[in-house]
Amino acid sequence: LWRFGYSARLLKSNHFRTAASNTSFPALWMLLAPYPGRTPGLFVVVKKVSFFTMPESVENKADLELYLPHPEVRGMTLLNREAFKRTVVVPVVKVKKETVNTLLKSLKHMVLQRPGLKRVVDDPEDEDRRLVILDPYKIPQFSLGESEQEVLKQLNVCPEVSKYNLELTYENFKSEEILRAVLPEGQEVTSGFSRVGHIAHLNLRDHQLPYRHLIGQVLIDKNPGITCVVNKTSIIDSTYRNFQMEVLAGESNLVTKVQGENNTAYELDFSKVYWNPRLSTEHERIVELLKPGDVLFDVFAGVGPFAVPAAKRKCRVFANDLNPESYSWLLHNCKLNKVENKIKAFNMDGRDFLRGVVREELSRELPLLKEEQKTSFHIVMNLPASAIEFLDVFRHLLAGEPCSTAGLPTVHCYGFSKHDDPARDIQERAEASLGTSLDGRCSTYLVRNVAPNKEMLCISFQVPAEVLYKRPCPDEAKPASKRLCTSQDFSEERLLS
Repeated sequence: LWRFGYSARLLKSNHFRTAASNTSFPALWMLLAPYPGRTPGLFVVVKKVSFFTMPESVENKADLELYLPHPEVRGMTLLNREAFKRTVVVPVVKVKKETVNTLLKSLKHMVLQRPGLKRVVDDPEDEDRRLVILDPYKIPQFSLGESEQEVLKQLNVCPEVSKYNLELTYENFKSEEILRAVLPEGQEVTSGFSRVGHIAHLNLRDHQLPYRHLIGQVLIDKNPGITCVVNKTSIIDSTYRNFQMEVLAGESNLVTKVQGENNTAYELDFSKVYWNPRLSTEHERIVELLKPGDVLFDVFAGVGPFAVPAAKRKCRVFANDLNPESYSWLLHNCKLNKVENKIKAFNMDGRDFLRGVVREELSRELPLLKEEQKTSFHIVMNLPASAIEFLDVFRHLLAGEPCSTAGLPTVHCYGFSKHDDPARDIQERAEASLGTSLDGRCSTYLVRNVAPNKEMLCISFQVPAEVLYKRPCPDEAKPASKRLCTSQDFSEERLLS
């Protein structure tokens, strides 16, 4: 602990020493919770370790049958729900019918909580009484503590705990418990997935593939609203950013509807377009930067997760995507959200869109801007695998001189990085494409962790005037209007002035 910078006052305090002497090492870190900011990475590791070891602590308890299906299901590849039945012994207390609700409130922390399982059952020996099922892990010796016994006495309930044979079925087990019982011991269990409307999207590991159809069916059974489960079978390396997938269970309908932020909705064919539900927060972050009347150029628009909410925010939007399927669904979603009159959609290569539509609009509108006008121009480039390589298009995209530096367009460009310093890496790559330094003129934002040692970031900056503009300059041999300066001329002129 001393190595990680905790003060001698903290380490020598009576409170810390007393607690530490009676605490296991993983729990010891929780004592440091009031002292944040010292070793954040270490805290993350501890949290991850305790999460993955939690099932082991459950299995070490005496009555582990309650959390485990029948052992014969191990290795099952075709789901047989009947095989999960088993009978376990649980503690119960006998209660008069009219006292049941009061008892449940008084001992709610002791009552068994399992999916699809009744907490109160009939007493087969007395029709006027009920059996309240208690959690065997909280009453391991089938005996209540003094405080619980006192509660029962106040309710005129006998504090004696009885044993009851409880039948568990497939419906009573959670998806994690089912998959942990089926897959080989010690292997990673997958229960997490991305949800796209009625579709659950998995990225299974090799050792999970023999069980993929069972995994898919379990997810449908345990997640209301999920009617189709797919597994990605290739990385996103195609021109159109879609990937191959296999339907593991349920219906094969991959046309789905997704509810977005601010009353937006999107319909799409998940097998033919790119959609990532983990980016919803990022879509909202960028849209929050826009004001009514601003102009948004969405270079790689997909089905419209940036474009549609921006249009609903009363911005003028120019949205483009190379994928004909994405373009078709973009038009569809514009109508679905009633913003078709605020969005101009294009089906072009990103470079052509920048050199054509974006150049024309900026050339026409920037000279008309006045200092008091508040219109801002934003260019979103959400193609993290290669968007930074497109930044060279901004070199001398416009001719003339900037009327106002405040009107220069702001670019939000996304990229992946595996560098130790991903923010610096993204900035340096952007600078290389632009041909100028962005020090003090950009900001980087960590969007999400894509994979171990792989981050997705967004770099935002106003395109520097010396990059964006070709400036006319005097020439003794030619009229000024016939010659355009290079960026080097522009820089030298500024130095001389």
